[in-house]
Amino acid sequence: MTTPLTRAQAFIAEYDLQLPILMAPMAGASPPALAIAVANAGGMGACGTLLLPPDAIAGWAGEVRAATNGGFQLNLWIPDPAPVRDEAAEAAVRDALAAWGPPAPASAADTPLQDFDAQCRAMLDAGPAVISSVMGLYDPAFVAEMKARGIRWWANVTTVGEAEAAEAAGADAIVAQGAEAGGHRGAFDAAGAEARAVGLFSLLPQVVDAVALPVIATGGIADARGIAAALVLGASAAQIGTGLLRTPEAAIAPAWADGLARARPEDTMLTRAFSGRPGRSLATDYARAWAGPDMPDPAPYPIQRALTQTMRNEGTKADDLARIQAWSGQSAGLAQARPAGDLVAELWDGARALLA
Repeated sequence: MTTPLTRAQAFIAEYDLQLPILMAPMAGASPPALAIAVANAGGMGACGTLLLPPDAIAGWAGEVRAATNGGFQLNLWIPDPAPVRDEAAEAAVRDALAAWGPPAPASAADTPLQDFDAQCRAMLDAGPAVISSVMGLYDPAFVAEMKARGIRWWANVTTVGEAEAAEAAGADAIVAQGAEAGGHRGAFDAAGAEARAVGLFSLLPQVVDAVALPVIATGGIADARGIAAALVLGASAAQIGTGLLRTPEAAIAPAWADGLARARPEDTMLTRAFSGRPGRSLATDYARAWAGPDMPDPAPYPIQRALTQTMRNEGTKADDLARIQAWSGQSAGLAQARPAGDLVAELWDGARALLA
């Protein structure tokens, strides 16, 4: 039987890293500076490309490559089926949003998503060490093209069943996302995402037992204790998102960063109020209000996201936490406002000491 440290060392060697700490690919919060800092510390940087057109994906990869020899991961959502439109329900959402800023026009709901196929081509052309999926699995043709180019595929999962499906589809590693994670739940089926919200330390060992692939732990990991615990439970590496958001390289809105610093685990909540898909946010005034009995049901993704865009933009400009899309994992209070490279190195030193 391998030990936690020997398993982590095997993962490090396989991906040409110096430590088994990975930056989570956070759409809208993956600036090159943060990926560069993590990679230069010996971990792996990342970018959530959901919001980026193809030329921006290429630009991000070029900027990171110019500043580090470290590897990076590019991540993309698998598209949901087209949403069922309901004009009356969308009007009710717009009316409710009017209390939070400039009203969204009806036309906002028609805002198109990025071209998924073009984004996939851009990721292939960028030639990252890893392309990862969330919200589902890539089709076999794209998986074959990744493999032909020597790019590894990591599949983000939230249940044991999803992990087994990813292994059968040819994934090279499994990213097990616990319900503690900030941001969107990576569930394949959006309708059941809340009902099947499994905590990481229940999910992780059972995924490890169910698949023969390396498993990466993510969700609620923000300090050396979390990394060590994940490795003891069978993970080969730890992926950190919220735990890096207070670093200067993340450059998030000051009100969001301050909210993370104050947050206890109970100060976060799962909500569909920002995008129509469930995600974990700080329990801000807006998120709590939308959970009230007098509010309409959020529109499905991506309609709700499009309708809240104006509010979210205004909140960020005004540094108003009440209106910011303040994604947060349950370990936000452990996040540190320190340079990311120093933080990552110290976290691994601490985890190794605990495992020695």
